[in-house]
Amino acid sequence: MRRKVWAAIILIFCCIGSVTSQTKWVNPLELDGAMVHGRWWHQELKSNYHRMPDRAEKVVRKAVWDLSKQSAGLSLVFHTNAPSIKVRYTVTGGLNMFHMPTTGVSGLDLYATDADGGLRWCASKFNCSFGDTIHYEFKDITYFTGDNRGYDYELYLPLYNEVTWLEIGVPEDRDIRFSPASSEKPIVVYGTSIAQGACASRTGMAWTNIVERETTYPLINLAFSGNGQMEEEVFNLLAEIDAKLYIIDCLPNLTGEKHQLVYDRLLKGIEILRANHNCPILLVEHNYANKRSSQIANDLFGNTNKELRRAYEALLAKGVKDIYYLSNEELGFSQDSMVEGIHPNDIGMREYANAYIKKINEIFLEVGFEKECIFKPCTQQRDWYDWRGRHELMLKRNREEAPQIVLIGNSITHFWTDDARKSEKQAKANRKSWDKLFKGLIVHNQGFGWDRIENGLWRIAHGELDGFDAEKIFLLLGTNNFYSNTPEEIADGMMLLIKAVKKHQPHAKIYQVGVMPRRDGEEKIKAINELVKKRLEGTDVTYVEMSTGFLDENGKLIESLFAGDGLHPNEKGYAVEAKNLEKYVKE
Repeated sequence: MRRKVWAAIILIFCCIGSVTSQTKWVNPLELDGAMVHGRWWHQELKSNYHRMPDRAEKVVRKAVWDLSKQSAGLSLVFHTNAPSIKVRYTVTGGLNMFHMPTTGVSGLDLYATDADGGLRWCASKFNCSFGDTIHYEFKDITYFTGDNRGYDYELYLPLYNEVTWLEIGVPEDRDIRFSPASSEKPIVVYGTSIAQGACASRTGMAWTNIVERETTYPLINLAFSGNGQMEEEVFNLLAEIDAKLYIIDCLPNLTGEKHQLVYDRLLKGIEILRANHNCPILLVEHNYANKRSSQIANDLFGNTNKELRRAYEALLAKGVKDIYYLSNEELGFSQDSMVEGIHPNDIGMREYANAYIKKINEIFLEVGFEKECIFKPCTQQRDWYDWRGRHELMLKRNREEAPQIVLIGNSITHFWTDDARKSEKQAKANRKSWDKLFKGLIVHNQGFGWDRIENGLWRIAHGELDGFDAEKIFLLLGTNNFYSNTPEEIADGMMLLIKAVKKHQPHAKIYQVGVMPRRDGEEKIKAINELVKKRLEGTDVTYVEMSTGFLDENGKLIESLFAGDGLHPNEKGYAVEAKNLEKYVKE
């Protein structure tokens, strides 16, 4: 009898286990939208993981075309709170190379971005045989932020293999939501095997993927192992891309006698790009570590670098604008950076990435990257909606209708017009004061729930003030830094925001709005606003006092103007905010 009882218990647990272990699988190529990140030509690449459209096969050399079918730089982005994530996929080519492991050639890599924009690498378990179907599992994932609401994930695809089929699975009781590729202008890399990813131990360690991950700018990897030869046919394809920055890093494939091709091919390529785009172009020297032990290497590679320098100086002499240069010395390889004298190991990949990130930040002069600054531009996912999705909505709005006025704020600004959590009646009531204040004007509400100063810096750097000339910009961030930063730090952050706005909107009139009073925070808010007001004295930025009408004679919050939390205004509160802004909107 006892045996039967135990057998029944075991059977029950086995059944429970079989239920809880059920996995639901999703094929990203079967979803609507451009779900593969890291490429252009989305409409021409709906059913594969290639990097160039099919028409390129008739244009470029066969070697370039074949390499373009390998998925270097491609990734899938999704959100889930699953404790385990499974991936199964198939590839066509050899699984590894003599100097590069299977995990880099044919493997995957997964990184998570938490609620505060922090990166978290995820360890993997995979089938060692790497058979016909390759299986990866990322297990025991713990969500340290956001009440188990999950993370945003980026899955990097193989660097040196063609993916023919792929599915991602999560437990049946967990959701998974894929994000389409961003509409932001991308960084475009044209290069060799080094930029394609040789010889990274993991796909996420390719320098291009590190740059994409840590700058968070979209990046398109058009590097072709042994075939980055600055050919006109490839430059014509590059010119089809509306890039934020072009990086030309082809010299490792133009050494020896081929160094004589560098000058003419580069000038022709830049001519093609400049006929279509005015964005910055970065030229990169050949980087090698064995120069310390080989005079032959110094001569061989040094001649190629001299030709690049000669072409660069010729471009400057012709008056070609926004041409930048990254030298061998700036790349700064150490002696431990290489596998065999040409291809970087993981140390070299990191050194490559560091040099590129530094140069990219110099090119775009983005603020918030200063060494001593505590505000590093980053994303967040602390609220109830898709934060990245709202960012894409802002970019779409700006493309479709150029605003005269922009308000950059947090949930207080967001809820003035767009609070989907409230009833339609309440949302309409809140909007009355907005419609009255901005009647006849094109005004964009760029308020994001839970946004802090660092999130505003990220949004500005990623295009929310680009592509139009606004008349006025109102800055309304700061209250969500209340608990994490001192008044002095918050005032410093506001000055950084102003600096960022001036870079992206040099002709707009800027209004720095004081932080709105909040329950039990009146004194600290007052201190913040006094610091900001003082720092703006004698500048061309106008300070807007926002405490007027929200405090009683004792300096305490008038609770009847708020929606019960002592932070977000109600209909009457928004009317007070509109009154405080009216003078500056109308002037």
